[in-house]
Order: sequence, then structure tokens, then C-alpha cells
Amino acid sequence: MLRSVFLAAAGSSRLERLVSSVPVSKGVVRRFVAGAGADDALRAGRALADDGLAVSFDHLGEDTLTAEQATATREQYVLLLERLKTAGLTPAAEVSLKLSAVGQKIDERMAYDHARAICAAAAEAGTTVTLDAEDHTLTDSTLEILADLRKDFPATGAVLQAYLRRTEGDCRELATAGSRVRLCKGAYAEPESVAYQSTLDVDKAYVRCLNILMSGDGYPMVATHDPRLIAIAEDRARWFDRQADEFEFQMLFGVRPEEQTRLAGAGHTVRVYVPYGEQWYGYLMRRLAERPANVAFFGKALTSRK
Repeated sequence: MLRSVFLAAAGSSRLERLVSSVPVSKGVVRRFVAGAGADDALRAGRALADDGLAVSFDHLGEDTLTAEQATATREQYVLLLERLKTAGLTPAAEVSLKLSAVGQKIDERMAYDHARAICAAAAEAGTTVTLDAEDHTLTDSTLEILADLRKDFPATGAVLQAYLRRTEGDCRELATAGSRVRLCKGAYAEPESVAYQSTLDVDKAYVRCLNILMSGDGYPMVATHDPRLIAIAEDRARWFDRQADEFEFQMLFGVRPEEQTRLAGAGHTVRVYVPYGEQWYGYLMRRLAERPANVAFFGKALTSRK
């Protein structure tokens, strides 16, 4: 029930105004979001790289309503990639892109063109792009754009959400040589007709999808903070004779940093998903929905006067 409340809150402009008016940014937002601009992202990325961690940067911005906003988002990514190259953070640092942020809901062709420009900038910087997953209504469009981008940028990564009933089939199609696939549980409010609802069913689906990816020819990116799923992933990697450079773990900025360090120390590639930007509200609500333990931290920050 608590998860449903936070997922509903993610789409509430009224609650967004309320939360934005209190000093939450001094606590919760700072924990989960690197900051408002590229300078903040680069500082966070450098600190993570110094700790032996890889990075995926996400410029937050899902509420793109105009072509001008989509173009501005593309330019933000191109600038960031240039700065990552100059800072020597590539290829360990890549970028994650929500196609909705570059106009997918307005014009799919426009979104493709912007994404292609970002992929070209990433290639010039010596790194890659991963296309983030969003709600199920955008899945087909996202995978179609992914297929087109991979014709010229084959390292472009996909993201699949285990709670969607269709995802096992998508895993089979994408578990091919050179295919980078991030598997996460899923963080959007979806109807039962398209997504598993219970925690147990989602976890079971995640393991089934993980088995498909680990047994395939692609490069699985295991995005989870769940200790049981991490242990299962390590076991499946051994079972399918995967070496340390043939898969990676991915975790969110500010979530279980000790586990990130532990896994990296054990020889695994660990990539930290680092969001930055002004549009942090929807992202934050989904993070709270994923981890009930974060709610207490959120409440404390809301009542803090510091």
C-alpha cells in the first residue's frame, strides 16, 4: 500500500509544490540526487570513480512538453559528454537517457534524432548511452528506437523491467552478442493486466529474466539492491561461467553505498546511477516507493529546520 501511495504521489503536481516548498533538498534530495547541474554531477562522478566505481549519469527531465525543451535536454547531454571526456572519466562513465525527455511523447522521430545526436557525442567521448525504461505505454516505442540506434551505435544499452509480464520475451530477444541489458524490478504504477503486483511475483520474474540474460550471449547489467537477488546473480554468473568483465551490478546513487564498495572490492564491476537536475521530484517519489526504509529518512528531512 505504501508503495502505491508514493507512486501516485510521483504524478501529483500539488504534492510536488508542497514537497518543493520545504527544506527536503537539504536531506533526502542531496542523498539521492547529485545536484542541479553538470558541475554537481561531475563532482559526484569523480568521487565514485576514485572509489573504483563506474557511473551512469541521468539528467532528470521527464516532463518534456515542447520541442524546445527536448532540444535543451539533448544539449545538456552533449555538453556533459564533452566534459566527461575532458575530465578523463570515460569510458567508465556513461549516460542514461529517458526518451521522453527528448520528446518521445511529442514526436518519436524527433526523439530518435535527439537520441542519435547523444549517441554520437557519447561515441566521440569514448563511451556509451543506455536508454532508460519508463511506463509500459512507451516500451514498444523505446525498443524500436533502440533497434534503430544500434544499427550505428551497437553498444547502446537497453533497460528492461522485470515486473512487466512481457519482459521474459524481451529478454530472449535482447540476450544477443554485444547487447547490453540493464535488468531492474520496475518503478512505475502499472495495471495488473501488464505487470506483476506482489513483491514475491516480481522477485520470481526478476530471477527468471536474470536466468535468460545470464545464459545468453549479451552483457547483463544487474540493477538491484536486494541482497537475495545479488547473491542469486553471483551464483548464476558462476553457473554460466561468466567472468567478472562479462556482467556488472548497478545501484542507485545514495542507496547501499557500503554494498557497492563490497561488490567492487570482490572484483565485480559496479556502476552507480547518478541523477542530477532540477526535475528531481518524480525520481525521488519512485525511490521512496522502491525502498520503504527510505521513508523514515524522508520524514526526518521534511521536519528538519537545518
